[in-house]
Amino acid sequence: MTRQPLGEQETALLRFIAEHGAISVGEAAEVYGGRQGLARTTVLTEMERLRKKGYLSRVKELGVYRYRSCFSTAELHHHLVGDFAERMFGGSIQPLVAYLVENPQVSDDELNELRALVEGLDNKRR
Repeated sequence: MTRQPLGEQETALLRFIAEHGAISVGEAAEVYGGRQGLARTTVLTEMERLRKKGYLSRVKELGVYRYRSCFSTAELHHHLVGDFAERMFGGSIQPLVAYLVENPQVSDDELNELRALVEGLDNKRR
């Protein structure tokens, strides 16, 4: 996914929409905007920016536009991690892995998931 980079607020709103499915501006403003202290107009502006950048689509249903993410939550997370690695580390994943190795808060379940991911990567390379 090669799209324009996102700001912190855009990323948070996009994650919210991806997790909630089709949502109107009013619904997003009430729930997400309410939590963040954002006015409806601010939420609308951000949603339209995300749509113009290609992250959201919208469909008119019963006279109201409903916005949805163009990507699944998993695809979005993949993009966000890749974008982060590119911006912060020039695309290298080594600093991320080093952080995980040094982070004592990785649970046993997360560690098992990481092992499975590394195994999968290893199998793909063979």
